[in-house]
Amino acid sequence: MKKKYHYILPTLLALAVAIGIFIGGKLHFDDTPEKLFSTNSKKDKLNRLIDYIDYEYVDEIDTDSIVDVTVNNILGKLDPHSVYIPKSEMEEVSENMKGDFVGIGVSFYMYRDSITVIRTIKNGPSHVGGIKPGDRILVAGKDTLHGRRMPNSEVVSKLKGKIGTKVDLKVYRKSEDRTLNITVTRDRIPIKSVESYYMVTRDMGYIKINRFAESTFKEFKDALRKLKLRGAEKLVLDLRDNPGGYLGIAEKLADEFLKEDKLILYTKNKKGRIKKAFATKKGDFEDKPVYVLINERSASASEIIAGALQDNDIGTIIGRRSFGKGLVQREMDLGDGSAVRLTVSRYYTPTGRSIQKSYKNGSRDYYQKFMERYSSGELVSVDSIKVADSLKFRTPKGKIVYGGGGIIPDVFVPIGSNEEEAIESMDDTYEFFSRFIFEHLEEDRTRYADYTKNQFLDEFRVDDILFDQFIQFVLNRKIKLDFYAQEEKIKDYLKANIAEQLFSPNLSAQIKGKHDTMLTKVLDLDAASLFDQTDGQVLKHQD
Repeated sequence: MKKKYHYILPTLLALAVAIGIFIGGKLHFDDTPEKLFSTNSKKDKLNRLIDYIDYEYVDEIDTDSIVDVTVNNILGKLDPHSVYIPKSEMEEVSENMKGDFVGIGVSFYMYRDSITVIRTIKNGPSHVGGIKPGDRILVAGKDTLHGRRMPNSEVVSKLKGKIGTKVDLKVYRKSEDRTLNITVTRDRIPIKSVESYYMVTRDMGYIKINRFAESTFKEFKDALRKLKLRGAEKLVLDLRDNPGGYLGIAEKLADEFLKEDKLILYTKNKKGRIKKAFATKKGDFEDKPVYVLINERSASASEIIAGALQDNDIGTIIGRRSFGKGLVQREMDLGDGSAVRLTVSRYYTPTGRSIQKSYKNGSRDYYQKFMERYSSGELVSVDSIKVADSLKFRTPKGKIVYGGGGIIPDVFVPIGSNEEEAIESMDDTYEFFSRFIFEHLEEDRTRYADYTKNQFLDEFRVDDILFDQFIQFVLNRKIKLDFYAQEEKIKDYLKANIAEQLFSPNLSAQIKGKHDTMLTKVLDLDAASLFDQTDGQVLKHQD
């Protein structure tokens, strides 16, 4: 069974990478669209061909699909990160990067043949309207939402609408065995990019960011402010699995840790024009210890932050070599609701490094080389990472850093065993834990009714009955592994998923943190640092 997961993981990796392709930096052209897209013979040729097919070809052809294929083929000849976004996907992509959408504010599962609420967004329309976890939404307006299995996209489309509009919901509440009529007013619902934050120790905070959207910097500042009020003088910034996003947001976030006038990065376009970004005096976490967590799926804006801090000798980068995306895209409207994200420049870290992997042999080879990191051994041993002396750079304090394919961390942490990674996959990708806990709560939510958040964290333990039920749940889905060897971790992940559905993602992340090898490394490094600073005296305030 170990071999099975050995092959599943690269597939999951490819999926994560594919998602990341659609998320890149954003810059502004000085040229106007009119100048950029003036008529010439090359464009006329394509237009004529489409017209000939449209009007003269013997069979009826969907020329829109031909255009889509043509655009994709053209972009495929450029680089792996210049991508086409069809009109059908633009709304979702735009919402994801803007950081909100208009809806009723619930997360849900299709349970049997009903839309069942997992939880409501705090202070959102459904929360204000009185909808509770476990409620079944049977009807929304004139749309019947039960009696058949509907794809999530269809459910979402029926619950979304224009801001300020009202929708009448018919809801069945199992705990009270009655049907309710509830009217909610649609509003903006945040899509959180700050996934979680909490205090790791009495003086160390933790913030996980899953992408760099328009709202990310504001979310980060809010989380950082709350952590500082709780005593945070050190910070763990978790950028693992973060595929990137807006360049400007990454610059703002890096500025939080760098002193005024420190170089964050510079970009260069094909004309050789260089634009430099410098830190300002606005940083709220300068001169304080910061640990940045990265892995093989940390890309683009995540690498900008890691590179800016590493090259300025600020903080400690921990984990595994990052993805290696040093290109910047700009989104351009194609006039029919679709868009293209076109690579317009390269970025360089403060020491002058380009961390972009080579794509000279095409996109397929580009991603294949990336997935070969699993077989090469570099995820297990830092000595397996291939570096070139020609791409060696030095930071102001003399630290050696390398360009050419990602950020190599200051402190390496290997990937977990196949069983450990399998558990992570069951939690993150396949949602086995989340789904199992959802069905467990559906049986009887009242068993947890008396727990406060702190009581749950300190006192609740997953018993052997729930553990064995989860094993059977997974076995029924044809997954086998040594569950008992991972019993402690599985039980804590079950507890974490209960915490997330009953309380918050922050509590869930805190529970999972005890099994996080990178976070453990942070604590080890921090303890060693404190030990050195006190001439071997152990500080009692450390958790």
